[in-house]
Amino acid sequence: MEIRDNTFSRQFETVVDGKMIILEYSFQEKKIFLTKIQTPDNFDNDAFINDFLKNIMEIAYERKIKVVPILPKIAAFIRKNPTYKDLLPPGIKL
Repeated sequence: MEIRDNTFSRQFETVVDGKMIILEYSFQEKKIFLTKIQTPDNFDNDAFINDFLKNIMEIAYERKIKVVPILPKIAAFIRKNPTYKDLLPPGIKL
């Protein structure tokens, strides 16, 4: 999966079946706040979204930044994948 970090628009982008999937973020003090996922209408592929989120978590590991999941869907993803809980900043509990 190819993920583009569009820093100008503050979003991660990937394409599936010719359609753009976007995860918006804001960045502050070595923390990335994951705020919104945008998918095309009628897009119903949770497995693809999970792979997209796993790739973004790996990017956070590489960049040594903490992840703050603002969106409930992302918090649920981290709860289901406890290997990523170490990316949470101190004091953030899911």
